[in-house]
Amino acid sequence: MPMINIDICMPTDQTRRRFIATTGIASVAALAGCAGNGDGGDGSGNETEDGGDGGDGGTANRLSWHAGGTGGTYFPLSNEIKTIVEANTDFSLNVQSTGASVENVGSLSDGSADFALIQNDIASFAKNGTGIDAFEDNAIESLQGVATLYPETITLVTLAGSDISTIDDLSGATINTGDLGSGTQVNANQILESAGISDYSEQNAGFSQASEQLANGDIDAAFVVGGWPVGAIEDLANTNDVQIVPIDGEIRETVKSDASWFADDTIPSGTYSGVEEAVETVAVQAMIATHSGVDAETVETVTAAIFDNLDELTIKTDFITVDSAQDGMSIELNDGAAAYFDA
Repeated sequence: MPMINIDICMPTDQTRRRFIATTGIASVAALAGCAGNGDGGDGSGNETEDGGDGGDGGTANRLSWHAGGTGGTYFPLSNEIKTIVEANTDFSLNVQSTGASVENVGSLSDGSADFALIQNDIASFAKNGTGIDAFEDNAIESLQGVATLYPETITLVTLAGSDISTIDDLSGATINTGDLGSGTQVNANQILESAGISDYSEQNAGFSQASEQLANGDIDAAFVVGGWPVGAIEDLANTNDVQIVPIDGEIRETVKSDASWFADDTIPSGTYSGVEEAVETVAVQAMIATHSGVDAETVETVTAAIFDNLDELTIKTDFITVDSAQDGMSIELNDGAAAYFDA
């Protein structure tokens, strides 16, 4: 696919939605890559931790691990996992920055990724061929689970002093809903629909670029999905006064009623500079996924390396445990993962 600026490729919200509705998962994955590469967002489909080009599908002892944008939690966490796996097994991990969940499912489906981080709701949609247009009647039967990790908080961020203090204030706003085809975009659109917000202008970029857009006044608000604190929001809050818009009250109950995978969550006070009060919101669950083409022994070895050495992690350590690693698991486990957790 050529490197196309997303504003040219998808000029309107309606055009983007029609495109997604008429394409399968392979096209959605390619489109997410287009969004990352074309606009310079942090969801670049070609960026790897070690400078490689990614997507080698795991030849020999080299495994491909697809993460998310560099401004979120997936990418730094994946690189900590890379260090642990390489120190405790004969495998090397090629960690690649991507547009995250939906794109990562496409990479697992076509075998260009051996492991990936995705959201539990997206995993369920993909496995069952339902939920969103990308997977409708296009079930990814090879998708398998490894472990759930931590809550992925839905953060709706704007600049302090803006006219946006509730979701209702988003009517008429310009909103970055995340990389095109990402789980963030899916969740953002679900929440906006549940809240009855339809008259908004949608922008699509990764977390780091969304922060830049807010700082530059190019957008009014942005949805970010990831375990707090999210690096891109931290960076923004260190240079600008920010406001986290709550998803609470009746709107939160409606969101949960419309989509059962959402759960209550709270962003603690002081998580971001200048945000001194806790903010109520919702969350999904981050998880490690693989596909049936990856040898079960390989999956067991990688799983054991990670969960036998959790003390070497520094990210989301309060949430990632052996005991909670199947909480919220929305798809069937790979045999290798099951062998580890059932042992």
